[in-house]
Amino acid sequence: MRTGMLALALGLLCLSFLPALPSVGWLVALLIVGGACLFGRLWPLGVFLLGLSWACGSAQLALNDRLAKALDGRTVWLEGRVTGLPTRTGQSVRFDLEAPLSRRGELPRRVQVSWFKGPEVRAGEQWRLAVTVQRPAGLLNPHGPDREAQLLARRVGATGRVKAGHRVAPADGGWRDTLRQRLLAVEAHGQQAALVALVLGDGAGLSREVWQTLQATGTVHLLVISGQHIGLVAGLLYGLVAGLVRWGLWPARLPWLPCACALAMLAALAYGWLAGAGVPVQRACLMLAVVLCWRLRFRHLGAMLPLLMALVAVLLVEPLGALLPGFWLSFAAVATLIYCFSARLGGWRPWQAWTRAQWVIAIGLLPVLLATGLPISLSAPLTNLLAVPWISLAVLPLALLGTLLLPLPGVGEALLWLAGGLLDLLFGMLAVVAQQHPAWVPAALPLWAWLLVALGAFLVLLPNGVPLRGLGGVMLLALWVPREAIPLGQVEVWQLDVGQGLAVLLRTRSHTVLYDAGPAMGDSDLGERVVLPTLRKLGVRSLDLMLISHAHADHSGGAGAVQRGLPVAWAMGGEEVDGLQLQPCASGERWVWDEVQFSLWQWGFGRSSNDRSCVLLVEARGERLLLAGDMEAGAERAWLAAMPATGIDWLQAPHHGSRSSSTEPFIRATAPRGVLISRGRNNSFGHPHAQVVERYRRHGLEVHDTAVEGALRLVLGRHGEVEGWRRQRRFWREAGEG
Repeated sequence: MRTGMLALALGLLCLSFLPALPSVGWLVALLIVGGACLFGRLWPLGVFLLGLSWACGSAQLALNDRLAKALDGRTVWLEGRVTGLPTRTGQSVRFDLEAPLSRRGELPRRVQVSWFKGPEVRAGEQWRLAVTVQRPAGLLNPHGPDREAQLLARRVGATGRVKAGHRVAPADGGWRDTLRQRLLAVEAHGQQAALVALVLGDGAGLSREVWQTLQATGTVHLLVISGQHIGLVAGLLYGLVAGLVRWGLWPARLPWLPCACALAMLAALAYGWLAGAGVPVQRACLMLAVVLCWRLRFRHLGAMLPLLMALVAVLLVEPLGALLPGFWLSFAAVATLIYCFSARLGGWRPWQAWTRAQWVIAIGLLPVLLATGLPISLSAPLTNLLAVPWISLAVLPLALLGTLLLPLPGVGEALLWLAGGLLDLLFGMLAVVAQQHPAWVPAALPLWAWLLVALGAFLVLLPNGVPLRGLGGVMLLALWVPREAIPLGQVEVWQLDVGQGLAVLLRTRSHTVLYDAGPAMGDSDLGERVVLPTLRKLGVRSLDLMLISHAHADHSGGAGAVQRGLPVAWAMGGEEVDGLQLQPCASGERWVWDEVQFSLWQWGFGRSSNDRSCVLLVEARGERLLLAGDMEAGAERAWLAAMPATGIDWLQAPHHGSRSSSTEPFIRATAPRGVLISRGRNNSFGHPHAQVVERYRRHGLEVHDTAVEGALRLVLGRHGEVEGWRRQRRFWREAGEG
């Protein structure tokens, strides 16, 4: 049984690592071969192939349900029913529409839309909306999150921005949204959003500061409903029945054990239903069902079999769930605890088991956190010693009981008020810890180093006295493996994918430069959300120079977050930027770092902010890159007049390829080999303009576009090619999609 389930699980999990899905013909062949293998000694291979076929078929159905390319970027009127819980972030509300209909063409079964300054939207309502729809996509940077994969895992076939709309029909059956509104209306010391997260599994209302505190202290799992919460609720009901039996209060005619197991399972299912039945909840309910069944039959199935059964069941229901980091974290945490606490000789006192559980999980999840690019909390083992019982034994029972008793005037509100007070006190303590010990974002590791860390974690968690256990600690030192040194005379260039903005990282042998820092608009700061984490994952720990071309928010908006997150030795700008201390651009200044030449230029007579962009020219072993900011036609003419040797090899497209830039004389005189465009997909400005793209192609330029290829990498001085991050094949990515 274990062999078959393990083979099935491996087949289902293989989907996540496929560069492309098999064609229909190959899929049929896999099914035939798999079925044939079931009747011989190769039956585990047959089970593996059947699992792989099921996963591939399910994934292909999800891909087929994506928005048609003919509708990508178009504005259509559609009508659909709001599903799930709408979330409001700043001035925008985001929600999903189920089975929307449009006269313009067939739409996917699920569309996710956002509405800037939109009205209140409730689950179950029917809306008619004008939406600019597009195929699922997202920013794609080295070692960062893949939004396209996340949308596919949720089977979202299109996204969109609402332009206008009106409600067609009121909510019908949106009880979770109604309950959420009720919880948000109670007085709970300002922690209503946290109570919603605990009761309904909806953390969208938590502030960015709260999420950062939870991430820094390793306590995110406490407000994301998981096995811990499900197990606690089931355990309370089971313990209540067992206590009544012990005290002689249970009716003798009722068999207590089946009743206890049934009540525990019903409570777990009810809480899971209330929480939206995500992957951690599914896993917890399935494992609990196996445990309770084996408790009824008094059979010992081993500790890992329930986990394996839960894994297979979750993947059979939704094979795409393995594309989500939470899937791996959820199962890895439980597997680590089982591995460390089962089949060990000798007993541990309760306090020993509790303290060991925290550092065991910290080490066991380390490889998973590294693989998924998530921050690592160094304070988690200590903070969880207090936070887990605080939430599990005090806050959660009060919150659930208060929610259940809300129909009784004053009773439910009082319990929720008390739960909110306890949460407020806990968050205050966690904020102090987070300020002293922020989350650690390690540099991304090469595969060999990650394998060493994973093996080291496995060895460290072995029982005391096992040979080679001490070697595991040595292997963990691979966490700090130095990055490959950049040769003298070369510079590694990363043009990050920041949407409609610009951020370019340049690294020589021992110096680092950031040219522009990405956009920030309202509550969305891509300097904090994209640029800073990407720099850290690339191994950047300080900046020798941060150069902001000009004051427009799509170039300077993220600079504040970068300055707060990294030491910056020298900050310079083409213009003054509110909130930043920048030295003025010293036009004509030149310097050499690690045999790479840098020079600055700015048009002193530029009238517009774009034309006052501070331009950076980088030359490495005769290969030249021009970072042009947003300079337009006037600045381009001034550049040609001021620079005696105008030829360059690579051009960062001025002003994102707008019609007012990249003029014919400029392109002809500079004669670049290729152009690097940074822009947002289906942006409202129409960048890059079709005439400009045609001009690039007419002059034989290689056109590289972040909206198509993701982040772009170039090693200047090697005279090589530009590499797009999207070229790393994954079955859910469409190469060349723009």
